[in-house]
Amino acid sequence: MSSAESKVIVALDFEDKVQLHQVISQLKPQHCRLKIGITLFTHFGPLWIKTLQQQGFDIFLDLKFHDIPQQVQGACYEAANLGVWMMNVHALGGLAMLQAARSAVDRAAHHLPRKPLLIGVTLLTSSGEAELAMLGIKSTVDETVLRLATLCYEAGLDGVVCSAKEVALLKKRFGKDFLCVTPGIRLPEDDKHDQQRVMTPQMAVQEGSDYLVIGRSITHAKQPQTVLTHINESIVAL
Repeated sequence: MSSAESKVIVALDFEDKVQLHQVISQLKPQHCRLKIGITLFTHFGPLWIKTLQQQGFDIFLDLKFHDIPQQVQGACYEAANLGVWMMNVHALGGLAMLQAARSAVDRAAHHLPRKPLLIGVTLLTSSGEAELAMLGIKSTVDETVLRLATLCYEAGLDGVVCSAKEVALLKKRFGKDFLCVTPGIRLPEDDKHDQQRVMTPQMAVQEGSDYLVIGRSITHAKQPQTVLTHINESIVAL
């Protein structure tokens, strides 16, 4: 199996360098991709991306840019130039911001070996109806996710980050080529922790998820590669 065939993106959501090296040393780049989020990026900076790329890993840079269009345009251009495989912005930034992000990645792609995938974050998987109500949003989770995904689609993004629970709805509306990247993936024996809208890897793939973001289930396992191999084998035929 190559990383191009695996649906698994391993989330490296910690800042301890020893622990980080222990986990990465046990993972094979042909079996997964890696996600660098705000904690890891803030602690180690862009150079860590190059380090992992030199080891053969494709990188999903998960910084969820959300600012005025000009700032996001500049940030996306610089992020694309890091040679990452995938990057994201927050759909709540609005259509103009999403279009600015799309323009920046397209511009950077002229001098890159491959164009990074650009996706928009809809609603965090830690959020549910109660969190929406506190923000004054009266729409349901499905309605909110669909509205934000529509903005991403109209701006020409490659897809969205959403929970696996919304994938079928989005695929029906936007087609199978509109990528759905789904965090909140848990093995049956796992604790949900701070996630609300969760699903197992097998269920998520059956719903149509293109990529599964999996963190603790793999990174906190005694044998991360063994768990990763089991997950890949369990979903490859679905």
